Amino acid sequence: MNGPYKPGTPCWIDLMVPDQQAALDFYCDLFGWQGEVGPPEQGGYSLCTLKGKPVAGIMKAMNPDGTVPDPMPPTAWTTYLSTDAIDSVLASVTDASGHVVVGPMDVMDLGRMAVVTDPAGAAFGLWQPGTFDGAAIVNEPGALIWSELVTPDPAAASAFYSSVLPVTTAPSEMEGAEGYIEFRVAGRPVGGIMDLGMMPDGVPPHWQVYFNVDSVDDVQSAAVRAGATVLAPAFDMVAGRMAVLADPQGGSFAVIAPRGSA
Repeated sequence: MNGPYKPGTPCWIDLMVPDQQAALDFYCDLFGWQGEVGPPEQGGYSLCTLKGKPVAGIMKAMNPDGTVPDPMPPTAWTTYLSTDAIDSVLASVTDASGHVVVGPMDVMDLGRMAVVTDPAGAAFGLWQPGTFDGAAIVNEPGALIWSELVTPDPAAASAFYSSVLPVTTAPSEMEGAEGYIEFRVAGRPVGGIMDLGMMPDGVPPHWQVYFNVDSVDDVQSAAVRAGATVLAPAFDMVAGRMAVLADPQGGSFAVIAPRGSA
């Protein structure tokens, strides 16, 4: 990626975990990233890179004052949607029955961020870029390729996100994906919406991250050897071959080898 993402587009992901170093070891080994615990003035935030370019962040779970949370929040990946007007978007989120969880706050000169929840409770981030636009590599093996909202009411979710960001929603035009809804920015698919009813009982509304990989089966095996849990074993679907995994600290993510990539 060169230049800023269009508003409404997923532009960055990060993971909050109890054991930051263990997460770095797991994901760097799995995806070929480079990363280390960041400096104290940045809260230890780890900027993970692929081919020398930023692709994701990993941070230790902590309270704003630096203390350890009690209880510890669940390990989770957060998808950040790009915006050029974060304060007005936050006002729209509140007006549309969403909630502001964190922020807004400046991140040095890199940009301005916030974390919110939609009316169903799915958390996502907002990023207004300064000197940092977001992920510099996407859609390649080892990098983010797709973000998907899992929600109990896709129609209500479509209305909410379309009211707070310059996105539209429409049924997928991909053969075999009938009923699947896409988020689109300027007519281009940038993410998806899946009905929570298709998930196992107990799964909460959330944003799921997908990473591009060369071989889903090999990555699944490597992840299991490193202590991960298989939530949905490797299977073939309309867009390619995919699996859903949980890292050793419980953070869920999907891996996909897109159809036609091999």
